[in-house]
Amino acid sequence: MGTHTAAHIVWDWNGTLFHDNDAVIGATNAAFAELGLEPITLEQYRAMYCVPVPKFYERLLGRLPSEAEWEVMDETFHRHYAEHRVRCGLAEGAAELLTGWRSAGRSQSILSMYGHEELVPLVRGFGIEAHFIRVDGRTGPSGGSKTEHMVRHLAALTGVDPARTVVIGDAADDALAARHAGARAVLYTGGSHSRASLESAGVPVVDTLHEAVAEAERLAA
Repeated sequence: MGTHTAAHIVWDWNGTLFHDNDAVIGATNAAFAELGLEPITLEQYRAMYCVPVPKFYERLLGRLPSEAEWEVMDETFHRHYAEHRVRCGLAEGAAELLTGWRSAGRSQSILSMYGHEELVPLVRGFGIEAHFIRVDGRTGPSGGSKTEHMVRHLAALTGVDPARTVVIGDAADDALAARHAGARAVLYTGGSHSRASLESAGVPVVDTLHEAVAEAERLAA
C-alpha cells in the first residue's frame, strides 16, 4: 500500500480486537484439568496471568511444569480454544474504530501471538482484513514473549516510523515489546490482565478501545 508517514497502530488480537475472554478461560481450565488443578475465574486469571506462559502455570502449580506437562497443557488449551472461539466476536466498537483510523489516512496492522495460520482466516472472516497493511500471527512455539516478533513486524512495514507507532494491547508484554522496538503503547483492561498489573508497565491504561485510539493519536502526534 505504499509509504505511510502518519501515525500507525499495531493492534493485538486476542483480548483486544477479538473479545475472547470466555474462550480463553474455558480453554485454560480444560488445560488445568489435565494436571488436576482447580478451575479459575476470569478475575483470578487476570491477576495471575503472565508470559512466558509456563511461568503462569508455575504460579498455580508452585513449580514449572515439566516439558511433557507443558506439551499436554498447551495442546489441550489450543484444542479447546478453537472450539470455544466460534462463539466470540470483535470487541465493542472495534470495527468502527478500525474504519475511522483508516479513513483518516493512517495505517494499522495486527501482531498476535495466536498462530498465523489460524489468525489470518479469522481476521478475514470478520470482514476487516482490508483495514490492515499487514497481519502477522505467531510462527514457531507458543507461550513466549512478543518482543522479538514486534521488532520483525515493524521492520517489515514499509515507511512506518516506530517513533510514531503505538501498540494497543491487553497485556504488559505488549508494552515491553513496544518499548523494545522503539514504539509507544496503550494497554486495555478488557482482556487478560488486571488494571493493577497493566499499570505496572508504566504506560497509559484505558478501559475502552475508543479511549485507546484517542490516546494512540495523542502519543503519535
